[in-house]
Amino acid sequence: RSQPAVKRRMSKWDTVAIIGVGLIGGSIGLALRSRGLARHVVGIGRTEKTLRVARRVGAITRATRDVAAGVKEADVVVACTPVATVADQIVAAAAACPPGALLTDAGSTKAGIVSALSDRLDRQSRFVGSHPLAGGERTGPAEASSDLFDGRAVVVTPTSRTMPEATQRAEQFWTSLGARVVEMTPVAHDRAVAAISHLPHLAAVATAAAVEPQHLELAATGFQDTTRVASGDPEMWTQIFMANRDPVLKATERLQAVLERFHAALDQGNAAQLRRILNDAKRKRDAVGN
Repeated sequence: RSQPAVKRRMSKWDTVAIIGVGLIGGSIGLALRSRGLARHVVGIGRTEKTLRVARRVGAITRATRDVAAGVKEADVVVACTPVATVADQIVAAAAACPPGALLTDAGSTKAGIVSALSDRLDRQSRFVGSHPLAGGERTGPAEASSDLFDGRAVVVTPTSRTMPEATQRAEQFWTSLGARVVEMTPVAHDRAVAAISHLPHLAAVATAAAVEPQHLELAATGFQDTTRVASGDPEMWTQIFMANRDPVLKATERLQAVLERFHAALDQGNAAQLRRILNDAKRKRDAVGN
C-alpha cells in the first residue's frame, strides 16, 4: 500500500505518539498523516515486524519499542493496546512525556481503565478515556485505513479528576480525524457497549460455535454476515469480555430472555408472538441504517 499524501498546511501537532500500531493505532496514524495534522507520528510497539509494516503503509514516521523514548516529545499520546495493558502504558507514558501532553486511549472498556488509573496519576490528570467505535474483525497495521473514523462515534469519558482543558483537547483530537464525539461517564459507556458491541460479538460467536462442522460447506451470506465478527482475535475479546464482565452478563440475560420467548413461541406454534419478536427486532435494526 502506498503511503498517504500529506496535505501541505500547518500541522496541528508537532508529535503524536501511538502506543500499539495495529488496526486502530495504524488508522489513527494514517488519518493524522493524510490530513496533515502532525509533523511526526511515532509508533511504539512490541515487535519490529509490526512497526515495519506500520512504516511501510505510512501510518508512522518513526518507530521504537521503548515507550519512554517514543513519548518524550509528544503533544498527544494515544494508547491503542489491549484493554488489560492500557493502564500500565498510560502510566509509563505519563512519567516520560512533556507535562502538557494529552493522554488518551482507544480501549473498548472504560470503567476498569479509569479506575486503575485513579490512584496512579496526578490528582488533576491530563488523561481522558476514549473509545472509537470503529474497526473490524481484521487486525494489524496492514488493515488500517485513513478514513476509518469518518462519521464514526468516539466516546470520551472524563471524570471529576479530568482537567476540562484535557477533555476539550481530546474531543478536538478525535473530531480532527473525522469522528463525531459523544461524552459519557465510564460506567454508562460500558453499559452501552455491552449492549451494542459486546453482546453482538457474543451472539456471533455463539452462532458460529453452535454450527455442526458438516454444515459449513453450505454456509452463504446469511451465516457469513451474522458471524463475521466471530473472526476477531480471541485473546483480545477474552480481555474485553472479562474487563466488562458485569455489563455483559446483564446484556446476556436480556438476550436469553428473548431466546426463551422465541423458543416458547416456536414450541407452542404461536406465529403471532414470533411475528411480534421479529417486527420488534426489525424496527430496532432499521433505525441504525446500513
